[in-house]
Amino acid sequence: MTRTSVLGGETRHRSVLGGSMPLWKLTSVGAAAAVGMVLTMFAGEGGFVVGVLLVAATWLLTASTPRGSVLARVVTRRRWKERTTRGTVKYTPFDQGSWDALAVQARAKSPQVRADAARQAVSLRDTPDGASGMAWLEKRPRRPGVAWHAPAGEPAYLSVAFEVSGQIRGLESDAATDAAAAGWGRFLARLGSHDSVARMAQTITRVLPPDSARHQAWLVENLDPDTPPEVAASYDELLRKVDASTMTPRHYVVIRWPLTSAFRHAAARHGQRRQGWRELMRIEVASMTARLRGAGHSWVRPLSAAQTAAVMLHMQSPSRAIDQVAGVDPDRFGVPSADHYSAHVVTVTDPATGQETQWWHRTARITAEAMATVHRSSLWMTALLSGTGDGTLRTLSFHTWVIPAAQARAAARLDRTRDSADRLARSQAGRIEDEETELRLSAAQRRARDLRPGEHHAGVEWVGYLTVSARSAAQLAEACRKAQATAADELGIERLEWLDTLQSAASGTTWPIARGMRPPADRGRDKVMSRMAGHGAKESL
Repeated sequence: MTRTSVLGGETRHRSVLGGSMPLWKLTSVGAAAAVGMVLTMFAGEGGFVVGVLLVAATWLLTASTPRGSVLARVVTRRRWKERTTRGTVKYTPFDQGSWDALAVQARAKSPQVRADAARQAVSLRDTPDGASGMAWLEKRPRRPGVAWHAPAGEPAYLSVAFEVSGQIRGLESDAATDAAAAGWGRFLARLGSHDSVARMAQTITRVLPPDSARHQAWLVENLDPDTPPEVAASYDELLRKVDASTMTPRHYVVIRWPLTSAFRHAAARHGQRRQGWRELMRIEVASMTARLRGAGHSWVRPLSAAQTAAVMLHMQSPSRAIDQVAGVDPDRFGVPSADHYSAHVVTVTDPATGQETQWWHRTARITAEAMATVHRSSLWMTALLSGTGDGTLRTLSFHTWVIPAAQARAAARLDRTRDSADRLARSQAGRIEDEETELRLSAAQRRARDLRPGEHHAGVEWVGYLTVSARSAAQLAEACRKAQATAADELGIERLEWLDTLQSAASGTTWPIARGMRPPADRGRDKVMSRMAGHGAKESL
């Protein structure tokens, strides 16, 4: 029988006051209550009434609904209006000639010409929104490409993409599936060790029509010259039928190395400044390649900078082959695009026909909060990647930030204690059983049980992203509707959170660059213990 695990329903730790209310919402309601108390002190009963109304209004504006809170929808509409006004909904790869021409227009006498030049200048950017702040630490040919990221408002980090074979190939037994899941768990647990400078793994699965080029090349090499033309024609027809009815998955794993003091300390042992970084990353990439093979991937290949850029270009313009590296500049991996409210639209020339074509992309976020808490096998996401024979493409990416087992164990114990106290308090007060409290307690107990010493597990924070690509707005809308129905009916995902008004940046969450997850905030105790541990003596090996 296939091993199953419980996933979903819980996304955050408990607050000091009990429950699992988000900190921002607790702060908002608390601030409204504080204002109400001040008004009561100075305005009496009238101030008290105003304070109660203020607290109620704050609660209603921040209340979660299937389509987000009222406040979130207001912020979303305002953000879209600002983006449209400023012109940031368009992206054009930076070109010095275009910039110089706009600089001349900016000095024109006509205010309308100057305003138009300013809007066009905003669209000229070095990198697309999905990879803003990205450069390369290592981009030489035939070497693993090391991307250097400094996104606005987030800590800097390095990333390397690996193309992998996938753990399950063809028909496999339940025992093989369980072994693959256990191997991946051990791989993640290694990232959670205190001596690991890598902390996050991103898995990407992209389903594509099969590439028949290899089959056709085989036919050319092995076909007898005396074979009737009808035989070769029938083989081509067979390939076309297969291409129309099947999809082929391509798998990638991206590892993220935060540029923390621990990373810099480890790199300093291998050389000064960037040379030490490159040498450390050479060792890390070799180690990760071996670990991925040990986790069940029979074939692992670190991608060079040009190969990584080729994958990103393909994901923006699927008309381009995913392995087409010829002519790729690692520093120019953006395709001209424009944002609509619910889509990231790329207009390119189809290499097969030579005609202009469009690709419409839409990305959704998958969180545990939006999932039913049920038992799931390691193949639970398969339905979301199959059944796309209508010309649309899907890319599924999961980001997993690994937390050391000791920290995760302490958090699980604390959550379990608080949830048990909540249940006991409700029982003593004679109130009925609260399903939310029982769910949180069950989750905390499972985590504490899995994180017992010797179990070779680590704590994780995770988030998933799904990008749907189609050739028109109507086709994209239908594909998104099908994906939503599949998620709800077959996967137990109650809603996909479509990242509208930010679709150009959201597309980057399924590119092989480890974008889409901010490092989880450490608790006060964890910060103190981390600082006390230090990085060891400088004289040590």
